[in-house]
Amino acid sequence: MSNERLKIAVFIDFDNIEIGVKSTLNATFDVGAVLDAIKERGEVVTKVAYGDWKRAGEHSRALTQQAIRMVQRNMTPGGDKNGADINLALDALEMALTHHHINAYVIVGGDSDFLSLVEKLKQYDKTVFVVGGRAFTSVILQKNCHEFIAYENLIGSQGGGRRAPEKGRPASQAPIKQAFPLIRRALKVLIDREVSPQLGLLKSTLLQLDSSFSERDYGVSSFRDFAEKLAEAGFVKLNQQGRSVLVELKDGERESVPEAEAAQVVPPPPPAPAAAVPADGPETAGPPLGQPADAVRAIRLMFEAAPDTVRWPMYVRNVKQYARSVDAAFDERRYGFAGILDLLRACQREGVFRLERDRRGVLRVFPGVLIQRPPAPDLVPAALEAEMVAPVPPREIGTGDADQLAGGQPPPAVVDPGAAGQEAVAEPGAPGPEADAGPVAVKRGRRRRAAAPRKAGSAPKAASPRARTRKKASA
Repeated sequence: MSNERLKIAVFIDFDNIEIGVKSTLNATFDVGAVLDAIKERGEVVTKVAYGDWKRAGEHSRALTQQAIRMVQRNMTPGGDKNGADINLALDALEMALTHHHINAYVIVGGDSDFLSLVEKLKQYDKTVFVVGGRAFTSVILQKNCHEFIAYENLIGSQGGGRRAPEKGRPASQAPIKQAFPLIRRALKVLIDREVSPQLGLLKSTLLQLDSSFSERDYGVSSFRDFAEKLAEAGFVKLNQQGRSVLVELKDGERESVPEAEAAQVVPPPPPAPAAAVPADGPETAGPPLGQPADAVRAIRLMFEAAPDTVRWPMYVRNVKQYARSVDAAFDERRYGFAGILDLLRACQREGVFRLERDRRGVLRVFPGVLIQRPPAPDLVPAALEAEMVAPVPPREIGTGDADQLAGGQPPPAVVDPGAAGQEAVAEPGAPGPEADAGPVAVKRGRRRRAAAPRKAGSAPKAASPRARTRKKASA
């Protein structure tokens, strides 16, 4: 089911659900308990009930208090058995085509005639819930909706005063071990998808596999309590990661499986001769090849000889794909493992791999201490490296070198300091002669920058008349 918030439309076949609850559960139909359970799954935007309200008695008042729109079913002389079913189906389909913001529909009733409506709503990409009693709701309807909500669980969680227990049938709950095969199957699906087995994802996967699943059948009121009960029984282990709780199978869970399920874990017998097996038949594990330690040893040899192009870390499917690329006949089940994850955990215990989860909870595989390669040797010889990093000794610069560096040009001329008796004073903080911009002199409160050096081969600039007059006066 989608992670978006559900906007739900509720359609109630009142006559069907009221008669079914009264005849099979010996109880009075409580519409409030049904709406409370639906509100836990999303926002209820509309509620419609179909029935003959002339004979409903006090139920009409209860539905009015819940703001449920009541549609009258007019009885015909022939009985009109399916009149409410047809009106309900037509209104639900009309709403699915005209109100696109409504993405979930709840059908309260157990008539198998609603199966066609359920299938059509699923084709329109709508989430479909069915509320009814297990005893009077069609099994086909329970299995084909997205989630079946058992009315027995709803009234059981509301308190003990609403349902009269049946004679000769003490209150009981299903043993937790009956749910383990479904739990193991759902965890395997999440592992194959490489998705972290969080509580919410696990429950949605369980409902995809069996829409009639409910944790309340096992005596708990929430799915977290159900997971804790499984952990107490030794079937799974719970890992707290931040605000999320991950559910994982224990390494030795195969020893805890009931005898009826243990037969499924035994390695299959050798297959029939090749001539009797069709070429397009299902893939089988084949005859056993050795012990689990042999599989760990084979995996270690594969990855020790892996080329440098193998990139770490890997995902679970990448490890299996690489093992199949090296040995096309490799199958972990032929060594006694139930799946690739069991093999990876055995490799982790032996130091071949290291398993970690990323921020999303996806399992990643890192090389262990046994297959980690040393760093590549340095290919540069030590003598060459010393020569490359050796400092160059300073060399004295002679007069010829200075002329060569300067391009054969005399040093830049300094501005005449001015009249006699006045000396040029360098401005504090001004750059010296070695700066790129040249020296700066101060004369009569004005700043002057020295002339740029002349290019090689250019004639000296003639002195101005004013400069020649100053030179004669100073002489």
